[in-house]
Amino acid sequence: MRLPNDRWLALLIIFLSLTPAAQTQGAPAPASPPTESQQPQNPAPNEENGIFVFKKDVEEVAVHATVVDDRNHMVMNLPKTAFTVLENGHPQTMTSFRQEDIPVSMCIVIDNSGSMREKRDQVNKAALNLVRASNPQDEVCVVNFNDEYYLDQPFTSKLLLLKEALEKVEARGGTALYDAIVATSNEMKAHARLQKKVLFVVTDGEDNASRESLEETVRNLQQENGPTVYAIGLLGEERARRARRALETVAQATGGIAFLPKTLAEVDEISSAVAHDIRSQYTIGYKPTTPKSAGGYRTIHVEARAKGYKKLVVRTRSGYYPGQEQSR
Repeated sequence: MRLPNDRWLALLIIFLSLTPAAQTQGAPAPASPPTESQQPQNPAPNEENGIFVFKKDVEEVAVHATVVDDRNHMVMNLPKTAFTVLENGHPQTMTSFRQEDIPVSMCIVIDNSGSMREKRDQVNKAALNLVRASNPQDEVCVVNFNDEYYLDQPFTSKLLLLKEALEKVEARGGTALYDAIVATSNEMKAHARLQKKVLFVVTDGEDNASRESLEETVRNLQQENGPTVYAIGLLGEERARRARRALETVAQATGGIAFLPKTLAEVDEISSAVAHDIRSQYTIGYKPTTPKSAGGYRTIHVEARAKGYKKLVVRTRSGYYPGQEQSR
């Protein structure tokens, strides 16, 4: 039986009047806004094709920092409030902060000069162990050098290809260390997919064949988004002083470490320490108070203070030349 139109209208009005109340009664109460301690310090990580990518604003500067205590033990899990960032001596406001294992673009750069012939097997083993101990989403390239630069494996995540490239040993010629570092840095600028970059350099001698100078090499590395350099110097006493200075200079300028082992057997342990350092860093972003367009070299100094620690040392790059390079 059909209902008259006026009865349909009456029923519709009754239904609509009840609906809001029913929805309010059945819905969960809105959550209270999070307190300051509950607020996330960072946006959620970005992922592309299953790979973590750290994305930053064009005007943002990204700093990767390692913190150690007065016993040189790594200090982790510090809050954002423990850090102060200075550019050219002026405090900066942090725009992002996180400590997590961010994938890196890494290049392994190994001396292939004549004096390295007997050392390559041990060095190759350590380099592969570094890759195995690193983030599986890293991309890695292999460079062998003597008085020339050889990109024997472009960026890849395949361990077998990296192993084959490391085994291309033709130990002969001189040591063009600076040229190899600059060429590899330029390769990273052109082809690295990830914002965080690392150079792992192994040599046993003083540079004796480069066209680039040490100063030009440091300037190249300190371009914005330049790599952090971890260097191993297998140095004999007769060549230690100048070679040590060179390795320490490029490492300290970029926030890395120069290792000078007394024996070849230490290289494998060092590679594990490097992997741990890379995977335990803080990543801090800030927008400089002086716009990048103003140009000029800027110093960076990061400090950390926390209860329970007498002194904390922050290792990061010493400065940068601003540019518009934008890596993921």
